[in-house]
Amino acid sequence: MKHILLTLFMIPLLFSTEKVETYPPVTVLELFTSQGCSSCPPADKLLTAIQDRDDKNSVIALSYHVDYWNYIGWKDPFSKASFSDKQRLYSRKFNSSTIYTPQVVVNGKEHFVGSNEVVMKNKLKAYASIASKNKIDVTSIVNSQGNISFEYIIGGSIRNKVLRVALVIEERITKIARGENRNRTLKNSNIVVLEDKLNLKSAKGTHQLTIPNLVNKTDKIKLVFIIQNSDLDVIGASQVNL
Repeated sequence: MKHILLTLFMIPLLFSTEKVETYPPVTVLELFTSQGCSSCPPADKLLTAIQDRDDKNSVIALSYHVDYWNYIGWKDPFSKASFSDKQRLYSRKFNSSTIYTPQVVVNGKEHFVGSNEVVMKNKLKAYASIASKNKIDVTSIVNSQGNISFEYIIGGSIRNKVLRVALVIEERITKIARGENRNRTLKNSNIVVLEDKLNLKSAKGTHQLTIPNLVNKTDKIKLVFIIQNSDLDVIGASQVNL
């Protein structure tokens, strides 16, 4: 009997020492913003500055333009109802009864006012030491005739995870004619214009995106790849310039 008890006791110890592979930290900043929001330009500017000074490719900045400010008089050309819905999903996770702009969500785990530079600096410092649980390698990228195709390989467990693929315009300048920002010229960066979500059944796969008409031939674009778990936590990410 003693021998059996000893064996049962040792089993969890063996599992507890199992090594889980980790990867270099990546911090994903998701800014929910709008050209129709007067308090958003400072947050847009801060996000641009952070992405510009990131020399290690360890920070990925994304701007999601929501549509609920369009009623004021200026329809944000980058706004989508699906991006407002995405923000509402985060709101439910954070047990918040309201959504707001400018809001930054960090790695899907917490949020703050996107123009707060002090908080932004502290969060970037904190997340810079948290290892990623997944990595995404992308190969065989083909950008032709309005479509982008690629192959991907994911390192780490894919159980109960999704792959988000975002098509991003690096920068666009817009003259605002109406609304809260009327007569202002705004520079937006890291603008998500399309996002697909893939339920992962294999660590390897292929995918294709159709470039929306909103993207001009002169736009610099990139793809951003994000691994997210069922709790909406971001646990791996990468980006590729096109």
